[in-house]
Amino acid sequence: MGADLMAGNSQRRGRSAGAGKKTATSGTGGKNRRSLAGRGATPKATDRPHHPAYKAAKAAAARQDNRQRVQRRNAEAPELLLGRNPVLEALRASIPATALYVVTGDTSRGGTDERIAESVQLAADRGLPLLEVGKAEFDRMSDHALHQGIGLMVPPYDYAHPDDLLDIARDSGRPPLIVALDGVTDPRNLGAVIRSAAAFDAHGLVVPERRAVGMTGSAWRTSAGAAARLRVARAVNLGRSLASYQDAGLQTVGLAADGDMGIHEYDGFADPVALVVGAEGAGLSRLVRERCDVVLSIPITKDTESLNVSVAAGIALYAAASARR
Repeated sequence: MGADLMAGNSQRRGRSAGAGKKTATSGTGGKNRRSLAGRGATPKATDRPHHPAYKAAKAAAARQDNRQRVQRRNAEAPELLLGRNPVLEALRASIPATALYVVTGDTSRGGTDERIAESVQLAADRGLPLLEVGKAEFDRMSDHALHQGIGLMVPPYDYAHPDDLLDIARDSGRPPLIVALDGVTDPRNLGAVIRSAAAFDAHGLVVPERRAVGMTGSAWRTSAGAAARLRVARAVNLGRSLASYQDAGLQTVGLAADGDMGIHEYDGFADPVALVVGAEGAGLSRLVRERCDVVLSIPITKDTESLNVSVAAGIALYAAASARR
């Protein structure tokens, strides 16, 4: 009996000793093998959704898409600038052009008009094609407008994107100063504002895509060559562009006769500013005015109803330039 008990104990001890050994189990399906293999190469920063570089790349791609969309919408037809004085002034101002048209056999020219002769010489100096056309053909080309026997073909303007003006300001090393025109429809006013903006070191000018004048030959001519030195951008939505400028640290400063304070009381012109000027007569639209951080007025005599848009812009730009010296 003692021997049997001892054998039993031995069996129990044997089972107990073997209980800790690992036995075969069902397969894991390669799970452990995949975990040991590692995750592979680390994705680039621009491919990781939560990385700042990814967000920056995505924002840059969105800006590029918007820029291309603006350029497609702004694909305008070339403009034929007519008249002896307008053509001569445009050539003197070196506005972009593709060809000069001169009517042959037009007795109204007199054959010896000095303005036509100078225009031909200026065009030749720039290497522009000189095209002679018959009066009947040029009448059709000009839609029977008064042309005085001469016309200059002006290509569509190559607009910048509103964000490009921030890059120009950044490269200049000076606080941004950008002018935004809200619904200005007179090309001469646009050209005059461009001339003032260039004179007082603004970094560029923004115009809306709709219900506003663009860079026509008349605007080029009125700018007296300043449009060749100052970039003009076109905004699909001016309010959204102003919001983008605010996000970039610019204060949006509007001009209106019933402003919050006089222009002489404002002390922020030395800082980054987007100056917003309203349309002739109508002034700032409601949505654009709501986007302005502050609205300034220019004191004038009671007998004068309002200032011309280009004059008001010039006064405000002079105030900004004076504050930055």
